[in-house]
Amino acid sequence: MNLPFWIWAATLGGFAAVLAFDFWMVARNPHEPSMRECVGWVSFYVGLAAAFGAGLLLLSGPAHGGEFFAGWITEYSLSVDNLFVFLLIMSRFRVPREYRQKVLLIGIVLALVMRGAFIAAGAGAVQRFDWLFYVFGAFLVYTAWKLIGHEEEAEFSENLALRTVRRVLPTTDTYHGARLTVHHGRRLVTPMLIVMVAIGTTDLLFALDSIPAIFGLTKEPYLVFTANAFALMGLRQLFFLIGGLLDRLVYLSKGLSVVLAFIGLKLIMEALHHDGVSWAPEVPIMVSLGVIVGTLAVTTVLSLVKSARDARRAREPEPAGQSSGRSSGRSSGQS
Repeated sequence: MNLPFWIWAATLGGFAAVLAFDFWMVARNPHEPSMRECVGWVSFYVGLAAAFGAGLLLLSGPAHGGEFFAGWITEYSLSVDNLFVFLLIMSRFRVPREYRQKVLLIGIVLALVMRGAFIAAGAGAVQRFDWLFYVFGAFLVYTAWKLIGHEEEAEFSENLALRTVRRVLPTTDTYHGARLTVHHGRRLVTPMLIVMVAIGTTDLLFALDSIPAIFGLTKEPYLVFTANAFALMGLRQLFFLIGGLLDRLVYLSKGLSVVLAFIGLKLIMEALHHDGVSWAPEVPIMVSLGVIVGTLAVTTVLSLVKSARDARRAREPEPAGQSSGRSSGRSSGQS
């Protein structure tokens, strides 16, 4: 895709305008959004991404349009899995519920800026060093094995950037509304700034998985950036919308491990193909899109079925025979 500068400028300006309006809405009325509000905003962002992808299909052809949709769906799914860690961060820092929207929005903006730099560096590297695709592919397969072979730990550990900020900047013990700094004899930062740094830098760590994954689906920096931007922009409302649903998506990490393993193997096969290995195939983007959507759909359905079955079993009364058996056992033991 040989895009003129004005397309990049218009795209960045559009994202900036939407985020600025979003920030104005949050700053104007800090509150915990209702279910109806969340559904409306998530639908808006999903519709915006779908319209963008449809435009790519019409103007740039099915190849680039399919790459965008495959990348966006993958990034969005990985973001949903990461929301659980965001929930842990919010709980650990005891963020007041009415200010969680602002924390998420600022954290997401920080993550988008840092991901943009990460994508620019990655795009330049993969154009110069073809062997990086073998590294990306192996890393994704390894990540998939970790996800599918080990249970995720329900904890949050502070990264180096967050520890540095907390050590260098004097911090208050309590929140002061939504303010980032206060003045008590000297300028102090509030926990609000600390938690924003935690959200932003933690999301950047998540990019170590997601950026190689999307480079396995498209080599176009424009598509990589826009897919990441659309995946991040709706996270604030999605956090509140599916906060109670996260515990029910019990197989999500397993489904994501399958997706990451598939993309990793695809990267390795295509790198071998371009290096002249005749038996290594090139995987069409529509096949990739079908595998990603199919895997995530099956994972979601199986998760909801299992959660519903477990909830039904928990509500079922205990059989009378088992209860009386234990009672008689206790009676005989006492006698």
